[in-house]
Amino acid sequence: MRHFGYLAPAVRSALFHKEPGEFTAGSPARTLAAALGATLYSPATRTTLAHDVAKQAARGVVSMVLCLEDSIGDADVVGAEENLVRQFTELAAREEAAGDGLPLLFIRVREPAQITDLVRRLGPAGRLLSGFVLPKFTEERGLPFLEALADAEAVCGRRLFAMPVLESPELLHLETRTETLTGIARAVDKYRDRVLALRLGVTDFCSAYGLRRAPDMTAYDVQIVASVIADVVNVLGRADGSGFTVTGPVWEYFPQPERMFKPQLRRSPFAGPAEALRTALIEHDMDGLLREIQLDRANGLQGKTCIHPSHVAPVHALSVVSHEEFSDAEDILRPERDGGGVLRSAYTNKMNEVKPHRAWAERTMLRAEVFGVAREDVSFVELLAAGVRDV
Repeated sequence: MRHFGYLAPAVRSALFHKEPGEFTAGSPARTLAAALGATLYSPATRTTLAHDVAKQAARGVVSMVLCLEDSIGDADVVGAEENLVRQFTELAAREEAAGDGLPLLFIRVREPAQITDLVRRLGPAGRLLSGFVLPKFTEERGLPFLEALADAEAVCGRRLFAMPVLESPELLHLETRTETLTGIARAVDKYRDRVLALRLGVTDFCSAYGLRRAPDMTAYDVQIVASVIADVVNVLGRADGSGFTVTGPVWEYFPQPERMFKPQLRRSPFAGPAEALRTALIEHDMDGLLREIQLDRANGLQGKTCIHPSHVAPVHALSVVSHEEFSDAEDILRPERDGGGVLRSAYTNKMNEVKPHRAWAERTMLRAEVFGVAREDVSFVELLAAGVRDV
């Protein structure tokens, strides 16, 4: 797998100072966590799931979640499980015949018992499975899921990852938040080698208070949600070696007929031929998504949950490391800087303080490994234009 691998080599060469690196499902967890990017969700009931997975892989998706939980009705679970087994079998045959690369595939389950049951039922086709997404995760509810994951690994003889979803009311409510976060931290630390990333269930947070953010607003404009995100990153996203990758919340909007507020997407980066792209993004409520992706990064989140293919290109375009970021990170991490100090950036527009900025530089370099580094004269607009398909 490779981000932007669907682009012609000449196009990639024109866009990237350092091209995105290749990775596989067997790559180190640290690499895979950084590479998740836009994780596309799909209901497990879709009868064309094998075709859909292959199609999205060709369009640049590198991680998908096939959902047996909230996206399907209670009465559909048994049929959805049967469908998953059929679709994985078809995918395995397709891959063996054509050698097509597939995304990292995860199954979102409802109950711990589904984990071991599905691994057994998938049989040889289970080699395509990277792990499971664990809903409404707390210490009490989450440990049985993690124990089942360990049992499933013993059954299939392969590494399986967990991606717990932090979305429970206990995490949202102020009087139980600290205790819940502490418990979650204990649980995921116990199974650290198996936890690839922590996902935020912001839709459930809003639901607890009867809220729904408008397409003109980001999750960070909903203060009760923003406070939970801050506390989750505070406890579980630290850069001291104790933290985990925490992914950005879902963007749930498609086109709307009328806008109440003026667009957030500035005209200047899109001047000239890119103006048509700006118009298309605004018409499809993408300007709010772009703003939220930037705020995700500023608040310590990486990657994003997505429910529509058109959201993938913006997430990936804004995940590419800019030439300026790369230059700063490279300067900060030079061996001769180990003793600390302060230096002016090569772009002469900021101060790089070696010790305080070191953790940021290390994270930036990891992102550069999987998403690449843009050329000095290439902005996210060019990257977005290259990646947008049928926006």
